Amino acid sequence: MKYLVFLIIYAVLWCISIMPFAVLYMLANVVYVLVYYVVRYRVKTVRANLALAFPHLTAIERKNIEKKFYHHLCDLFLEMIKTITVSQKQLDKRFVFKNVELLKEFEQKQKSIILMLPHYGNWEWVIGLGKHIDFKGFGIYKKLANKYFDKLFRDIRSRFNAELVSTHQTSGVIRENQAKNLYGVYLFLSDQTPLLRENLHWEPFMGVEVPVHMGAEALARKLNMNILYLNVEKVKRGYYEASFSVITDDIKSEPKYKPTRMFLDKVEDQIKNAPEFYFWTHKRWKHKDQKNSFKTN
Repeated sequence: MKYLVFLIIYAVLWCISIMPFAVLYMLANVVYVLVYYVVRYRVKTVRANLALAFPHLTAIERKNIEKKFYHHLCDLFLEMIKTITVSQKQLDKRFVFKNVELLKEFEQKQKSIILMLPHYGNWEWVIGLGKHIDFKGFGIYKKLANKYFDKLFRDIRSRFNAELVSTHQTSGVIRENQAKNLYGVYLFLSDQTPLLRENLHWEPFMGVEVPVHMGAEALARKLNMNILYLNVEKVKRGYYEASFSVITDDIKSEPKYKPTRMFLDKVEDQIKNAPEFYFWTHKRWKHKDQKNSFKTN
């Protein structure tokens, strides 16, 4: 039964994915009305998040960001579906990597690279990076419960010289690759909320103290990897530009937590510059009042 449901949904998604971009964005306009005005998908969460992040703005100003965000969210949803059949040529035109020479410079250091980025802009189209690198590309992701959709998800993201690795397998895969002298670029989406437990590290994020993921920094320290940041900007509807910047090229000399703090600072800069392109539907600040309930490291 699950497989039948998968086949039906996949058929619908595939039909949407072959639509021309112009038609796709017309559909996104319709989806926006349904999602925002009819279904009201996570509107309360988005509104609460914006109030926490931008308490200095008026309700009208935050409402304006909110509406722009939902327009972007619906574009993003359709762009994700388009990824099923998008060509390399289309992807290269719509998602441009500006300073690949920095990444190439880091490849020459003969160290694997952790590439950190937030859920901002369109992170799905970063798969187009594969053609620009000599190292093997790996995307770190959370495995889906439905095995059919999990396979589809992996197949889509692996179309352009990339391989998906589940969060539970990450450390083992990197260690195995390093034992074989295989260097990689490992993509980490590191801005979301970790499971609440003891000994989490907390940092201010948009002025609110929250628990943060330390996995990327911890792996970089253990396995002596360099860390870069990928800044994705939405130039106009359906078009993005991505640029690289350095978080650290000498992890052993960095104070503990500094690379993670640098990552958060870069994310905050993007959000403050154009807040409508951040993924506000996630409950990023849901643990904000629970720090005292847990021991911190």
